[in-house]
Amino acid sequence: MCRSVTKELHDHSIQLNRWFLKPIGAWPRSTGTSNSEKAVSRALIFVCYFLIAFTVIPCALNIVLEEKNVELKLRAIGPLSHWLMGGINYCSLLLRSADIHRCVRHMEIDWRVTRRSQHREIMVRNARLGRFIAGFCAIFMHGGVFSYSVFGITTVMVPIDDNHSVPMLQLPCPSYSKFVDARFSPANEIVLIMQLLSCFVVNSTTVGACSLAAVFAMHACGQLDILTLRLDKLVEGEGVKENDTAQQRLANIVNHHLRVLRFIARIEDVMNQICLVELVGCTFNLCMLGYYSITWWNKIDSKSTAAYIIVYISMSFNIFIFCYIGEILTQQCKKIGETAYMTDWYCLPRTTALGLILIISRSSAVIKITAGKLIQLSIATFSDVIKTSFVYLNMLRTVTT
Repeated sequence: MCRSVTKELHDHSIQLNRWFLKPIGAWPRSTGTSNSEKAVSRALIFVCYFLIAFTVIPCALNIVLEEKNVELKLRAIGPLSHWLMGGINYCSLLLRSADIHRCVRHMEIDWRVTRRSQHREIMVRNARLGRFIAGFCAIFMHGGVFSYSVFGITTVMVPIDDNHSVPMLQLPCPSYSKFVDARFSPANEIVLIMQLLSCFVVNSTTVGACSLAAVFAMHACGQLDILTLRLDKLVEGEGVKENDTAQQRLANIVNHHLRVLRFIARIEDVMNQICLVELVGCTFNLCMLGYYSITWWNKIDSKSTAAYIIVYISMSFNIFIFCYIGEILTQQCKKIGETAYMTDWYCLPRTTALGLILIISRSSAVIKITAGKLIQLSIATFSDVIKTSFVYLNMLRTVTT
């Protein structure tokens, strides 16, 4: 297949990642990036940092210094934690830009060196699955959090003194009045627009991180599937070249295996900090969303309740994706050792058959995607997150009632 077609397939596989990260300046720059593109990227990064800080700092000051009502303090903590998580993850994406670029480059080379149509079909199938997960994550996260922000924009009456009150649009995050008094127009509308833009930035950060994990992991799974297929064909059979010896085929398999393991190690380097923030933050946010829905069931309208439920589902799905990726990569890596043992190794030359022991031994070492190199991500971890959020929810209700 010509180089232009393989480049097109590679570009298609990472297209959604580019769409999610370029608007916030987090897509890694290559050596061929022009000076104007670099300038635009730096400007976007500055704007994004400003928008996040514009929401996080006044909200934190409002909770600590200004708001006296405990219920309103608790209601503001949830959105603040989401914005804070987005800001931390945005920094992580920028700091890991070089590692992300190396992963993208690694994928491009894999597409270019693949010659057999059967192997390419496997890669295309996994790329489609990665794109589907990335798109689904974007719909859930943007739809969930924006529904909370939009449904919450209702006109409320804010008292100024004993005899006067003014109408204002309710903000997703409360603002510190010593910075900008958002009770009055047009400051109220300006702050609201700035917070919605900030919401887009933090949502895009989360979606971008999740989509990178999905696309990278599915590419690695595709390479492991190809490796499994090559192990099945190690013994003379269909698709084996006449001038290839078993020793040469095994050497190629080992090189391919090591290349995939290096790619998975890069995924771990890129994602472990982000996964830790998501794991801790989503546990806290799921607890707070459950608290809002249960405690204020009769105090908020049906639109707000629906928004809380949508955000709860979207955050649950988000952390599930990270845990699912960790689980599937671990299982796929173990499968290589099982496949090596199940080949007709007794039909191979003695020295070649002994070489399979190294593949089996390497596959027995568990490959992990972790949260901060502390917690292994798996389906069991997702279950623990949900259970822990309910434990914290019960503790919070006990303390506040």
